[in-house]
Amino acid sequence: MTMDTIFENLRTLQDILSQKITLEHDIQEIPKILNAQEELLARLKKTFIEKNQDYERARLAEAEYRSLLMEAEHSREHAEKNMDSINTQREYEALDKEIRDASDKEQQYRKELQLQERILLDLDEQMRQNAALIQQQEAELAERRASIEVEITEKKAQVEQLMEQERAVTPDIDSEILFKFERIIRNKMGRGIVAIKGGVCMGCHMILPAQFANTIRQGEEIVFCPYCSRILFYEESEQGEEDFFDIEDAGSLADLDDMEDDDYEEEDEEEEEKINIDYDD
Repeated sequence: MTMDTIFENLRTLQDILSQKITLEHDIQEIPKILNAQEELLARLKKTFIEKNQDYERARLAEAEYRSLLMEAEHSREHAEKNMDSINTQREYEALDKEIRDASDKEQQYRKELQLQERILLDLDEQMRQNAALIQQQEAELAERRASIEVEITEKKAQVEQLMEQERAVTPDIDSEILFKFERIIRNKMGRGIVAIKGGVCMGCHMILPAQFANTIRQGEEIVFCPYCSRILFYEESEQGEEDFFDIEDAGSLADLDDMEDDDYEEEDEEEEEKINIDYDD
């Protein structure tokens, strides 16, 4: 396989990997759109529980005031009946005070009872509305989950198709090159192979040493940019190449190889650090 064919396959692979990575990202992110609905549903259920607790307290209070009101009414009625049998002024005053006290308590308990009845009615209405909202949210959430499952299934099928295309263009490319290439695509916003024009990398726009640029121009091997790590291929510049291939400006290819190795070592260390952080979490 010629280098031109390899470069063409890498450009094709770049498109395939970019689409695959985007789909994989979507598959991970799509379920997260349910978070807002799930949080809303959780808040509605929490509110319903709190309202139910308030309702139960109000119901107990209503029952207590109803009992107290009945006792006050019974006490007043009993005192009023005894009025017919009093013989002295002192007995009259005592019964009169008992009637007035019982009547005051009646009024107080009746007001409290009416207040608790209004609270119960209000809480009952709120709970009905809350229950309706919960039912609506649960239905919408179930529908959205179903649609998301369908969407994820479709995207996974697209990923499988892309992987088949990927296998079709990669059998003659070194596995280490493929590993680096995919990592570059993931880290460089979908661009893993770029042209060099006028001695300048079109990925990071850094000027490359002339000897290094000449190596790329010869197109006899796969070369990675020492600055951005992308694979480089030669493309004629409109201005020509004379000014960019002055042998006096040529740097050491050994130095560039060291830079490339250092660059990948740094990336490996960063990835190891990220992995360690993930395991720590």
